Amino acid sequence: MENSTVSFYFNLTMFVNIGHYRYPAFVVCLLLYSFVVSANLVIIVVISREKTLHEPMYVFIAYLSVNSLYGSTGFFPRFLMDLLSDTHTISHFACFIQIYVIYTYASYELTILGIMAYDRYVAVCHPLHYHRKMTSKTVFKLAALAWIFPAFGIAGCICLSARLPLCGNEIQKVFCANWNIVKLSCVTTVVNNVVGMFLTITTVFLPLFYVLYTYSRIVFVCWKSSAEFKGKVLQSCLPHVVSFVIYSITAFCDITLSRYNLEEINPFVAVILSLEFVIIPPVLNPLVYGLKLPEIRRQIQRMICLTNPLLLPTLT
Repeated sequence: MENSTVSFYFNLTMFVNIGHYRYPAFVVCLLLYSFVVSANLVIIVVISREKTLHEPMYVFIAYLSVNSLYGSTGFFPRFLMDLLSDTHTISHFACFIQIYVIYTYASYELTILGIMAYDRYVAVCHPLHYHRKMTSKTVFKLAALAWIFPAFGIAGCICLSARLPLCGNEIQKVFCANWNIVKLSCVTTVVNNVVGMFLTITTVFLPLFYVLYTYSRIVFVCWKSSAEFKGKVLQSCLPHVVSFVIYSITAFCDITLSRYNLEEINPFVAVILSLEFVIIPPVLNPLVYGLKLPEIRRQIQRMICLTNPLLLPTLT
């Protein structure tokens, strides 16, 4: 066993020296964060205020928006400060808090997409039993499962990592990541690896395979149905499929990046790939659901017209 290095801070080493370009980058990221907050708040307000949208599909969309706000708030403020800072150190406590927020955000995104897939599966494959199966009580239970299990599982995983004696303090990321800290350990990390693999299977691969299974069943049902039925299914399911594909690709890029030697990758490319899954889904989700689903789009237009009647001719 090597001698552990006592340090109260981690150093985020993937911040590249971009000189005066840091200021345009700060403005762009601040605008992105402002858009994420405002767009997702609009979706949440519209769904919560309009009684016709108090259905499981729209409730789950509101949950996605809440999760986008949660994950973005756990990432952007610290990232914006680091863009303007000459030093990129973070305390152990703040680092593990950031890990918890970002990892639970990532897990919540997949578990919510998983229960949304179940909702669409019941609506398309068992339409006569939809209202009996997707009751308010069922929606509450599914939402509780989607939020609670990752929260406790990731908390346990982070507690194991926090107890490891470390032989370094450099994290090759622009934000804290559990795997990067585990790699700094001076002792064996078998327990951490087993727990991490279990959490990965339960919060990543199970929702992933379940979404693929439900949509294979939906495609099979649509294959034998009329063109009108296919159009209705496509309208309600396409935004969910787009969100799922976007998140899967961005998460895969981040996971793949953690397995590479980052010194062999262009630093700008490495930074962009590592930022995708904490920026792209929160930005695109409100656009996908707000623009594609006519019910939400109509209510957003109505809300805009109520606040500014002069815009009515341009929106109709």
